[in-house]
Amino acid sequence: FVMELGALYDLPIGERTLLSFYAAPVGDPAIGPTAYPHRESALESPVGTLGHHQEDSTHISDDVVTAGLTHGWLRLEASGFHGREPNEHRWQVQQGAIDSGSARLTLQPGQNWSGQYSWGHLHSPEALFPGENQERMTASIMYDRPFGRKDLRGSSDSRSGNLAATVAWGRTRDLPDSLIQNSYLLEATLFFRARNHAFTRIENVDRTNELLVGEHPLPPNFKEEGAGRVQAWTFGYDRELGHLPHLSTALGAQVTAYHPGSILRT
Repeated sequence: FVMELGALYDLPIGERTLLSFYAAPVGDPAIGPTAYPHRESALESPVGTLGHHQEDSTHISDDVVTAGLTHGWLRLEASGFHGREPNEHRWQVQQGAIDSGSARLTLQPGQNWSGQYSWGHLHSPEALFPGENQERMTASIMYDRPFGRKDLRGSSDSRSGNLAATVAWGRTRDLPDSLIQNSYLLEATLFFRARNHAFTRIENVDRTNELLVGEHPLPPNFKEEGAGRVQAWTFGYDRELGHLPHLSTALGAQVTAYHPGSILRT
């Protein structure tokens, strides 16, 4: 319920240089791309990404502290945070010791482009496997460009149209058994003719044999191993029905086709 609760302080230390400090009981440490609930390229899809736990699941971490240095189009950040993911008591603001860390390098060479590479060490992120830590690496490129009619100052009218796209890669390595899972994502949303959105998402993600257990308890001496990849192709469209104050309403549909690995197919 509380996705972020924090404070950010920026201190200019030169004409093109900025020092930043961030603290949050619940917040987003410096790892991964913008999480899918907040990405412009994903806003019209009501379904989460398959690669969430390799790419951006830390966006609701507890007890986050971050320091960042920005110079021109380059930004370097480092964070400490509590690595365990929130439990199912989602109305609470949960807390824990700062036991995990991350670093992120962000490049923004132009107004419409942003890229990042990040690394993190997560302490005991999964409640089902409390003895396992994780290393995570991510990289992403985001593109966001308005187009359409020009106003008198030569700027595009954002209500005319917009194209937002994201390419992302995420990789987790479980410790100490070094089980590696990768995920790859391409998604885009096209906003056109004032009320229409067409969107797509293509994913290719590693999955493990934990899925074969289903909702049952894990058997004794269970060893998590790779079980192939799942590919997913999503296409959707919606049209806004009207503009009410502070509320956007749309009617649409999306379809997803899945191709699981042979072990998971049955």
